[in-house]
Amino acid sequence: MIQQQGTLSVVGLGMMLGAHLSPRSRSHIEQADVVFALVSDPLVELWVQDMRPDMRSLQPYYREGKVRLDSYREMVEAMLAEVRAGKRVCGIFYGHPGVFAMVPHKAVAGAKAEGYDAVMEPGISAEDCLYADLGIDPGTYGCAHFEASQFMFYQRRIDPSAYLILWQIGLAGDRSLSRFATGADYRRLLVELLSADYPADHEVIAYEAATLPITEPRLERMPLTSIIDADLRLQTTLVIPPARPMQRNQAMLDRLAEVDHRMQAEAAVAG
Repeated sequence: MIQQQGTLSVVGLGMMLGAHLSPRSRSHIEQADVVFALVSDPLVELWVQDMRPDMRSLQPYYREGKVRLDSYREMVEAMLAEVRAGKRVCGIFYGHPGVFAMVPHKAVAGAKAEGYDAVMEPGISAEDCLYADLGIDPGTYGCAHFEASQFMFYQRRIDPSAYLILWQIGLAGDRSLSRFATGADYRRLLVELLSADYPADHEVIAYEAATLPITEPRLERMPLTSIIDADLRLQTTLVIPPARPMQRNQAMLDRLAEVDHRMQAEAAVAG
């Protein structure tokens, strides 16, 4: 395929204003002919405008009652139209552009499919901040991540001895793809679903990463049932710590011991 002239880069600003932008991402922003941005806070958008006064906000494509998939398609098309015009295009997104972000993935895939050079640069995501702010090492007990509505729509196998992270908890149960929040009736169903594996009084954490240097992350602890009436927004993540100890798989451990012994015996013979 012949390489086309236009290019696309999608970059992540990270979560905290001005603190998480990598030199590589900054270079893409500075060298682009056209810059689009979809960020989490009006102050962050102003900061991006200070860096690139000609920045085009993607925020107006959202509208209450409008199906988000339609907004996403329009955002992708806006960026690709400039790529097709031979421009160096940069799309700026908050956090990591590939984490809970359909538009960057669709735009990069679409540009590549049409023969254009397209790259995605990583950024610091809310997940990265979560591990740091809560002092969680996902390698200690394990960690499963699900989008909250997807978790409700499909049958998933849950391990209560590991961390369970539910993203976009403020939208839990939304089937319309056109709302920015759901309410207590939806969360009541989520609690009912979780109650099969967790006690009603099990402590969970409503988490929100800090986006400004002058703010603190939200780390609100509450019993599981309290999420029904809690203040849970689109950016809120629900962290459910382990509810039971890990169970040893003795049968597998015994088989691994047999392999160890066999390997040691073979090594002894070879020596």
